[in-house]
Amino acid sequence: MALLEILTLPDARLKQVSEPVTQFDDTLRAFVADLEETRRSGPAAVGIAAPQVGHFIRVVIIDCSVTRKPVPNHGHLILVNPEITHWEGYEAGREGCLSVPDYTGNVIRATRIRLMAKDPHGELLELDMEGYEARAAQHEIDHLDGMLFVDRVVSRRTDLFQRKVYQ
Repeated sequence: MALLEILTLPDARLKQVSEPVTQFDDTLRAFVADLEETRRSGPAAVGIAAPQVGHFIRVVIIDCSVTRKPVPNHGHLILVNPEITHWEGYEAGREGCLSVPDYTGNVIRATRIRLMAKDPHGELLELDMEGYEARAAQHEIDHLDGMLFVDRVVSRRTDLFQRKVYQ
């Protein structure tokens, strides 16, 4: 396993749309292991997406089980080709990102979602998520479409905040 370099703003590659995964093989699983090691090395990172490390494929990892807001959640998830099929309710909440290390921001997200994805072996997953886990999934899936949380803040003047300490 290896730590991968995390792309940060203003790197233009973060705006690139990722391609669907078509091969569910050892190469994919080795990349996922490196991506997970990179996520774990980041400060308080509950998620990471492949484009954040310069791999433009539709893979995200989410683990909300050790956060301050762990319930309810599905634990550690590796989502390949995730697609949100239903969302409801909306709520503003503070977000941060490994690719935007100096800022946090208030972003409006759905409070409940249903998503479909595959695992690294190509097995179909269908998950209902709510609260913090739903927010994390939406944040990571945005990366696959070349979106960052700073693109979703309502006002950069009132909803974007310089981070004092990265925890």
